[in-house]
Amino acid sequence: MNKPTLYPLKFNPILKNKIWGGTKLKSVLNKPTDSPDCGESWEISGVPGDISVVVEGDLKGKSLVELIEEYQADLVGEKVLEKFNTNFPLLIKFIDANQDLSIQVHPDDKMAKERHNSFGKTEMWYVVDAEEGASLIAGFNKPTSKKEYLDYFNTGKITELLNKENAANDDVFFLPAGRVHTIGQGLLIAEIQQTSDITYRIYDFDRKDAEGNTRELHVEEAIDAIDYEFYGQYKTAYNNTAQEVELESCEYFTTNKLLVTQEISRNYTNLDSFVILMCLEGEGIFKYKGGVLNYKLGDSILIPNKLLHISILPSKNSKLLEVFVP
Repeated sequence: MNKPTLYPLKFNPILKNKIWGGTKLKSVLNKPTDSPDCGESWEISGVPGDISVVVEGDLKGKSLVELIEEYQADLVGEKVLEKFNTNFPLLIKFIDANQDLSIQVHPDDKMAKERHNSFGKTEMWYVVDAEEGASLIAGFNKPTSKKEYLDYFNTGKITELLNKENAANDDVFFLPAGRVHTIGQGLLIAEIQQTSDITYRIYDFDRKDAEGNTRELHVEEAIDAIDYEFYGQYKTAYNNTAQEVELESCEYFTTNKLLVTQEISRNYTNLDSFVILMCLEGEGIFKYKGGVLNYKLGDSILIPNKLLHISILPSKNSKLLEVFVP
């Protein structure tokens, strides 16, 4: 029996209620939830226990792992397959912070492998929607050291050492593993990250859940994971009016922003990777060899490596993030 031909793939969102979550995943991005505290929509995930499943077409009901096993490099590319086997290398999310998230840090590949047999977690944020006055934390606000960090932490003043940034629509922040960070109240974020669910929670604002319990902290684990360097500039500078602009590129992912006001063609011939397109604004059609696929605000769509060309035809001016493994 012939297996179905690959096509652009949509997946069922994996929705996660969080103590800090809200309602914007439904009200802004049309996610299927009535929860008052839905914090995350895992759009495309290969994390064990949270594997994405195709929502439509001939491959409906197939999991991402099954697809990689069946289609191999035709889906993810030779280089990705060789390095990651059937592990999908990226985790794509939308995050709604109705309250501040905990102050946290993620380990790098070496530490995550040693401690958890996992990949590390380098990530980036794109601010989809920001309430007036919203802010976030990324890195330190001055040169520091492990000793100084512990002095601030042990005296309950850790927030005084951290770099607070005002955040507005279309802001971008790159967060390599080791950078202390948190998403602040009032932010709706698109997050691109390595496939990892390892977080060391440093401080949670003494918050309690519905049962009166505080959440577990990982103070000791975090100490050796933190990058204590001071970088000065934490917000990514880019041309926000360009039709196409690279936002970030690291060894794990490259993310471009596309502003689409008329039909454009994307040529992926030179990429040895799948491509993910996240729609942050507008709607329209992806045209590919063999068919068409509608897209709308909130969609995250995986373009298989085998599809070398697609055309984007917006019916409403569209803002898309284009993500791949470099």
